[in-house]
Amino acid sequence: MNAQNAFRWLRLAARGVIAAALVAGVGLLLLWLAGTFSPKVPTDSESAHQPRAASGRVVPVRAVALPLTETAVGTVRPVHETSVGSKLLARVTGVDLKAGQKVQAGDVLVRLDDSDLRARLKQAEAALSVVKAERAQAAADAKRYAELFKAKAVSRQQSEQAATALKSKDAELLRAQEAINEVQATLNFATVRAPMSGIVIDKNVDVGDMVSPGQILATLLDPTKMQLVASVRESLAHRLQVGQTIEVRMEDLDKQCTGTISEIVPEAQAASRAFQVKVTGPCPPGVYSGMFGRLLIPLDDEQVLLIPREAVKRIGQLELVDVVENGRVSRRAIRSGRIIDDNVEVLSGLKEGELVELPDDAATDREVSRG
Repeated sequence: MNAQNAFRWLRLAARGVIAAALVAGVGLLLLWLAGTFSPKVPTDSESAHQPRAASGRVVPVRAVALPLTETAVGTVRPVHETSVGSKLLARVTGVDLKAGQKVQAGDVLVRLDDSDLRARLKQAEAALSVVKAERAQAAADAKRYAELFKAKAVSRQQSEQAATALKSKDAELLRAQEAINEVQATLNFATVRAPMSGIVIDKNVDVGDMVSPGQILATLLDPTKMQLVASVRESLAHRLQVGQTIEVRMEDLDKQCTGTISEIVPEAQAASRAFQVKVTGPCPPGVYSGMFGRLLIPLDDEQVLLIPREAVKRIGQLELVDVVENGRVSRRAIRSGRIIDDNVEVLSGLKEGELVELPDDAATDREVSRG
């Protein structure tokens, strides 16, 4: 029994050793496949870290003050936008507009049924003709009675009655004329015209529709004068003032333009504690109402370190520059940030005033081919 137990334990120990060897072998294989045992940076003479003599153009690391900005989201809206409504209860007989159509001030947009108004106008004109005839008769009577009164053929009372009748007819004539003016004004409402030059952005009626007073028929805007309406939180609103020049970025068009703050609504929105700011100015082509934009609100300046973009060599995930110290060049790893014109921002690895070497054309070509 003791011999059998010893043999069993020896067999189990052998299996454990074999399993451990297999696990270790698999682990080493995975490390090898991951490149643990291979050099991460090429070790040729070009990328070696051995100092060498400076041979190219040397430039200093510059500290530059850049303005910091904060953005505020806004929407493009027209400065002049109007809704054209009906002033009558009538049926639509003609529609001379469609969305996107350009119109001039005074152009006919919608025609309404005016048959009853034209009938009322004829009645008023007929009534005016009657009053004119009666007024002419009253004027003749007043003149005759005045002459007879001078000849003492009639009494003063009769002469005054004739003069009073003439004044009454004058009042009736004025009332009849104003009645015609009223009907004519109402008749003009049956032809709806554009109140300004612009573009039709919405049409709400078609031929045959019944419209009522106050109903919106169409909406117009002036595309030549647009504004960006943005909500600016109160911590930034105090930096802005009416008349200030400010940058505006149109995200969809990938364009940036300059505008002027035309209005700051002096009341914060209760939900967001933000102020509404309106910016107007020349808009780039392709800007339409409802598009998305951003206000670039200037803050304090930011100090950043800049070096030329060609000074940075990228090898794998590393960003390297050649630093010149005492006439000798050594390679140093840095961490870059934003691209600013032909320069790159240095976040770490360099200090202001240090010298970096720019590669010659051959070295630049080699770096491009290596990438």
